[in-house]
Amino acid sequence: MIKATMLELKKAVLAIIVLTVLLGIIYPLTVWGLAQLIFPAKANGSLIYVNNKAIGSELISQRFSGPGYFHPRPSAAGQGYDATASGGSNLGPLSKTLLEQVKQRVKEYRAENELAPDARVPVDAVTASGSGLDPHISVQNAVLQAARVAKIRNIGLEKVSAAIERCTENRQLGILGEKRVNVLLLNVELDKS
Repeated sequence: MIKATMLELKKAVLAIIVLTVLLGIIYPLTVWGLAQLIFPAKANGSLIYVNNKAIGSELISQRFSGPGYFHPRPSAAGQGYDATASGGSNLGPLSKTLLEQVKQRVKEYRAENELAPDARVPVDAVTASGSGLDPHISVQNAVLQAARVAKIRNIGLEKVSAAIERCTENRQLGILGEKRVNVLLLNVELDKS
């Protein structure tokens, strides 16, 4: 009985060692190595560099509050755009708090972009994404911000519109979602000019 138990214990320990080496060391290193070989930029966070300095990631929104920059969606992540606190506000469509937040954001968006009091505001301009870190805005949102950005930067609206067009990404797989604009890439492009 003891001999059979010891044999089973040895098998269990050997299985743990083999599985730990295979699944805890060899597999992760293989996946990491293949990712580095096949798509290194994505495997390392899709970082954006300016003057050899990482300024952000294509995948995570960050705060742009100056009037000469395009602004991302509002964020409910931590104190705003905090990747360590990713998440939505958990306020539902019947929430009075959410309704008041959206009304305030609509009012601020219209004022900031010098829109008419009854101008339609894109939903992504006044609501946070589920993660609070969505790096994209709708093309309509970018177009409505373009005049403000052009005016503050003292450049032609056609130059800003061309930058929006260059930074517009198509639907995923050609059918999923809508066309969208990566705010960080757009602001970096405008800073270069």
